[in-house]
Amino acid sequence: MVGLLRLTHFVKKGKDSAGVHRQYCGSIGKVENCQVGVFAAYASAHGYAVLDKRLFVPEEWFLEEYKERREKCAFPEELTFKTKPQMASEMLTEIHKQNIIPYKYIVADSIYGHSPDFIEAAEKLDGKIYLVSIASDTQCWLKEPVMMVKQYKYKGEVRTKTVLEDTAKNPIPVQEIASNLNEYFWYRRKVSEGTKGSIEYDFCKKRVTLLKDGLPWKTVWLVIRRTIGDAPTYTFFISNAPENTRLSTFVWLCGIRWAIEQCFEEGKTELGMDHYEVRKYAGWNHRMLTVILAHFFLWHLKIRLGKKSSSYYALAA
Repeated sequence: MVGLLRLTHFVKKGKDSAGVHRQYCGSIGKVENCQVGVFAAYASAHGYAVLDKRLFVPEEWFLEEYKERREKCAFPEELTFKTKPQMASEMLTEIHKQNIIPYKYIVADSIYGHSPDFIEAAEKLDGKIYLVSIASDTQCWLKEPVMMVKQYKYKGEVRTKTVLEDTAKNPIPVQEIASNLNEYFWYRRKVSEGTKGSIEYDFCKKRVTLLKDGLPWKTVWLVIRRTIGDAPTYTFFISNAPENTRLSTFVWLCGIRWAIEQCFEEGKTELGMDHYEVRKYAGWNHRMLTVILAHFFLWHLKIRLGKKSSSYYALAA
């Protein structure tokens, strides 16, 4: 039972749709005129579904020069700029407070893994374990460095600050850790069955201390996934899981993100998630809500009918 947080993008023409802006569009892999949605989804042994959504509105939209556009798109008066991690944190906190959906794990992309605010919000949820992606240049220590309190004078006043000891080693990027690991520490695991056979990766886990503002921040699990071949590529994750967590748990969580990808794939190809002409802020939200409800209904119908239906989306025709 896993909570999933991810973005999806909607390519748009013109400049009058709510929140539209030239920004990176993941669906086509380049900067383009598009809208960005922040979504929370859920996956369990029974299936997967989207739980909540937010339309990301770029900061430029709140400038005075955009006032006419905001009025045309009927922006709520109380709407203010929020980053994507802030939106995700709000949804996560709200889902947790409602206490309707039982979940233990939180899986999210690197945009959230590099947000201290999102990490702190996830850690406030008692008993929840997160696994979030991070970039290859993320800095950390394999061994927590020793700190010291140093005195200094500022405008005649004696003050103190916490600094690294002079003998402390510099932090290193996680890519360097992965590249220098002995083969002894890698474990090959099958993650799924593909059309051409088993899909396998090498995995490794290490306890590391993350860097923040030049100082040690928090000690977490670093999970590394490596492709198999002569020129391997690496994917990195961090987790607040207990120290006794087995590697198999991380392997499973690393692959569970496919569930929210399926939500987007099925929503866009079968339910018209990205086929709309609405321009107003409320219109976008109504469209997404309709798709979310339709997707949930069809999944629920598939579960009830079992093997009687080979394709539950055929029921929507």
